[in-house]
This record gives sequence, structure tokens and C-alpha cells, in this order.
Amino acid sequence: MFDKLLIANRGEIACRVIRSARHMGIQTVAVFSDADRDAMHVQMADEAVHIGASPSAESYLLVDRIIEACRSTGAEAVHPGYGFLSEKSALVLGLEKAGIAFVGPPAKAIEIMGDKIASKALAESAGVPTIPGFNEVLVDAQDAVSRAGQIGYPVMLKASAGGGGKGMRVAWNDDECREGFERASSEARSSFSDDRVFIEKFVSQPRHIEIQVLADHHGNAIHLNERECSIQRRHQKVVEEAPSPFVDEALRTEMGAQALALARAVGYTSAGTVEFIVDAERNFYFLEMNTRLQVEHPVTELITGVDLVEWMLRIAAGEDLTLTQQDIGIRGWALESRVYAEDPYRGFLPSSGRVHRFRPPDDAKGVRVDTGICEGGEVSLHYDPMIAKLVTHGPDREEAAQTMSRVLDRFEIRGIQSNIPFLAALVQHPRFLAGETTTGFIEEEFPEGFSGNALSQDIIRRIVALVAVVHEHWHLREDAHAVIPQTQSADRVVQINADQYAVSVVTDQDGWQATVEGETVSIRFSSSAFTSVIDFYADGIEVTAQLSRTGARYEVFHSGASVDALVLEPYSAALYHLMPRKVAPDLSHLTLSPMPGLLVSVAVTEGTEVKAGDELAVIEAMKMENVIRAERDGTVLCVHAEPGEALEVDQQIIEFVRESSA
Repeated sequence: MFDKLLIANRGEIACRVIRSARHMGIQTVAVFSDADRDAMHVQMADEAVHIGASPSAESYLLVDRIIEACRSTGAEAVHPGYGFLSEKSALVLGLEKAGIAFVGPPAKAIEIMGDKIASKALAESAGVPTIPGFNEVLVDAQDAVSRAGQIGYPVMLKASAGGGGKGMRVAWNDDECREGFERASSEARSSFSDDRVFIEKFVSQPRHIEIQVLADHHGNAIHLNERECSIQRRHQKVVEEAPSPFVDEALRTEMGAQALALARAVGYTSAGTVEFIVDAERNFYFLEMNTRLQVEHPVTELITGVDLVEWMLRIAAGEDLTLTQQDIGIRGWALESRVYAEDPYRGFLPSSGRVHRFRPPDDAKGVRVDTGICEGGEVSLHYDPMIAKLVTHGPDREEAAQTMSRVLDRFEIRGIQSNIPFLAALVQHPRFLAGETTTGFIEEEFPEGFSGNALSQDIIRRIVALVAVVHEHWHLREDAHAVIPQTQSADRVVQINADQYAVSVVTDQDGWQATVEGETVSIRFSSSAFTSVIDFYADGIEVTAQLSRTGARYEVFHSGASVDALVLEPYSAALYHLMPRKVAPDLSHLTLSPMPGLLVSVAVTEGTEVKAGDELAVIEAMKMENVIRAERDGTVLCVHAEPGEALEVDQQIIEFVRESSA
């Protein structure tokens, strides 16, 4: 076994690898860029080596820097994690030349499976079913349109070297096909330095099912059941689970056999994942093989009891895979929610900056949190927006889902925006709870985007009661001269949006009674009423909510919804509608940057006349390109930013002629 391991990665996956290595008694070496100088993975490792500037192209993607870090520290092996160099054969070949072990598959397997065109050809030769399409590189956008016409819409445009949802676009007509080709090739060029794109039929109502495999250098190979990753946004996985509620034992066996056949055909060793698209009739088609550790590997570990990182290290060291297929069972159910630094209320735009508060719910039974962020840390614009993986495990799917819903309410993140409200809404959705999800689930159920989970009147009543009771706690606490009686009563009005709720609160030694619009809610706290996460019982039901207070204003997060509440005296509530309101400035003539990012291109100049929906600019943030479009017809007055410029949130990009002066 190795004495010292270098992890050629950052963030949560670097921390994850360090934990397994530490458990095995292996010393660890971290590498870091300028942006990651104080990152968690640097603090966790036994040693750390600076490898360059913040952009990944100047640090984490430089093979020579990784090899030099190995030489300077005496590291005998390199674990690549996922992303960056994990699927670059150049790293494997460079390490081989330097006499350093690579914790992963051979270079040949990476090259073949990293090329979607070549991997599809190999799958066909191995008898693995594939999606109909053209296994050739598209010449240009017009070639894409021509091929699409032969296949029939809808089609999927895919970067040959793509991964992680990048370089993928679905097209339903010629215009979308042209733009999809341009965006897919541009993203692939930026992320993978390879702009080749191919096209295939888009399978309607598909499920995304993948098979985890392990193979050693001695001819032993097993699969570790399936994971379902159908809940995706922009082809990027959001919620994963193992096993799949759709897969039966017969399908599991057949898909596992095909995955192993493909692994053997390419001479695979280490941990890898074969991904399939499965239709409603349980026909499955090869999608791709990821020649690395997957982001969602924890759900497989929890239902099998197998530490995949440990086995990757053992296989790389030449050990036999002692596990047999008979050793791999299914123990309960596991769910994983990917917590991203993005604002679900603003079209999931990336959110970067300092994390002022980071309190994951990692003390609960059946809960695992993999992260590379700590309180006071920084979420960098230069890297992927995922900041944590929240994983729950239970004896069955229902309990795993209930635990996930509960701990999402406990996960505190401040300073940046996160997608936790969206995740909470997903795992409570009736279709998810019924296991009836496809890759189109989010688009179908949230066609207009996400504006918060819809709350029932019972939940709203519960929140109103909580806010009124907490307010009384604070009122008594802040009155230095108050003599707190054994019983206390008060009449309040809680304002939520345009609605006012009359509340009467009464306390005694047994707790609080809050009468909301004539209906009484019993409130009993199981934790302090002065903490940011409050555990309480509402009519005997255990509830968790996050609550922040500014005077008489309260922000409550519960069940995937953020609620702003204002507590008023009854006489103030009667006059509330007369209070002056600040009028927001008219910004309709300006195009502002909705996120921090790099301005890739500007499609207009001074005097350009645009129509609603026309492309104005492209902004790249966290490795994804975002097209900014005109909201209405207009004429460009001035362009305030140039391509290559780093933009801040709400920075002016384009100014239009005001309608009144046109």
C-alpha cells in the first residue's frame, strides 16, 4: 500500500479522499490555487503544495504542476477525484513516465470512454444497446440541422468530450438546433479544450440509471447495483438515489451484466460508472461511461457498505478485488441532494462570495454531509458551484425521504444563496414521493422556474403561530424591567405579504396556545426559541424551522419556502396600508449582470435595434455559459462592458434608449 497520496483536486471530493486515506493510514498531500489557499482540503491534508493562479487552466488542469508536486513531496500515487484532470489521459501517461501510480483506470480506457463517439462505437461492438443517431463529428450548425432533419426532432447535441452537464443541449426545432450547436461547442471548448459535437435522438420521458462497477488488474470485476439520477436541471444531476424505485431485479441483473461487458471490452480497472437511458418500457441504451469516481457515489456506499475510495486505492496498489458479486446486497435506501451555490429564485444564477454561516445537519442519525466548505470560507467564481452533498439513509425510501426533508430545514447557509429551498420542494413533491420521475421532471413541474414551495393553510397557520410566540419571547427578554409572569397573553397581527392574521397568544407552564384567525395551535419548544434553527411541536407534530429576526420582522424557512413576516400591534396593523412605500427605481432601460461572471461576448453595438428574445450577451460563471436576452424591443444607446471583463452582480452591461425619448 502507498505511504503518501496526492489528491489532484479541491473542495468536497478532495476532503472525501483524504478521509479514506487517513483511515487507511496513508499520508496525504493537497494541492491548491491562489483562491484555495485557506480551503478546507488544504487544512485537512498532512502537506499542501501551491500549484498556480485561481483559474483552473492555470492550476488544477496543469499536469506538470501535479507531477512536480508529487516529486517535491514524495507522493507515490495520485487520486484525481472528479472533474479537472480525472478523465485526462495526459495525467495518467505523465504519472507513468514519472513512476507515480494513478488511482484510476488505464489511459486507453480514459481516452476511449472520454470520447463519446468512440465509446458509442465500442458499446455497439460489445453488443450494448445505444441511442440512434450519427456517430460522427458535426461540421457546423447547418450540418447539425441537416442531421437533425434525418433523425427527427427532438435531438440531443453533445460535446464529445463533455461531462457534468456541460456541452449538452436539447433541440426541438432548427433554430434551437443551431443555437444548441454553438453553445455546446463553446462550452466544450472552454471546459475541455475540445469543441467536437455530435448528435443523437433525444429519448422522451427517459430515466437516467447508472451502474457502479469495480474492476482490478487480475480480471475480477463486479457491479454495485444501480443509482437513479433522473432529477436533473440543465442536464446536471440534482437529486440521486440508490436503489432506483423503477428498476426491478431482472433489469438490475441485465444492466449490470451489460455494464461489466463494456468494462471488460475497454480493459477497465478501478471504480467507474456506466450510464444508461431507460424508457418507460424498461428498454435501456448506453449513454456514456465515467472513468472516475462519481459525485453521487455516497448513495452506493451507504446501501452496500463498500468504501469506493478505499477500493480504488487498493486496486491501484495492485491488490486483488476480494469482493464478489454475491457480497453486494442492498441495505436500505439512500438519497443525495446536491447543495449548490446558486439562487433558485433568480433562475438558479450562480452565487459566489464569503460564507458567513455554514451549519450542516451532520449530527443526525442516518445523515452524511460531504463538503469542502467551512464557516468563513469562500465560494469562488472560478469553480463548480456545488458546496456540499447532503445524504440520508434509512431502512426504506419513505424514511430516507422524510429524513432528507427534515434535515434540509436544518441546513444553515448565510452569505451566499443556495438551492436548499428548491431541494426541499423537490423531495416533498408528490411525483418524487411516488418515484415517478424522469429527466424532464423539473422542466415539467417548474416550467416557469422556482418561486418557493407552495404552503398549505395548515403550514401557514403553523408559521404564523410560531412567529407570534417567538416575538413574545423576544419582547419579554428585551424588557429589562419586565417581571415574567407564570402566564402571559397578548394580541398581535402577523403580516405575510398582503395578508394579515390576527393572533392571540397565551402561555402557561405547559407551553403556548396561539389562536390564529379563530383556530388554536399548541406550541411547545424542544429547543431554545432564540436560536436560528428552532425545533418545536405544533399540535404534537415535530417541526423544524429556520428563523432570523430584525426587530419585528422575521424571515422563516420551512418546507422549501421562505416567508417574510412582520409582527404588528393591532392598532398599527389597522394603519399599515397607509404607510409610505419606497418606489423602486426604473431600470427597464438597462441590462444588468444577473450574476458575477466573465463577459464572454456582446452581440450588440450602439444603435442596434433588438427584438424581445434576441441575444444580447453571454456570461460565463462557474463553468456554465448563460445567455442574456432582451426582455422587450428597443434600441441600444450604449454598451458599458467589453468581452473579457469580470462582472459584478447588477453591473451595467447595456443601456437602451428610454421609451419616452425614443
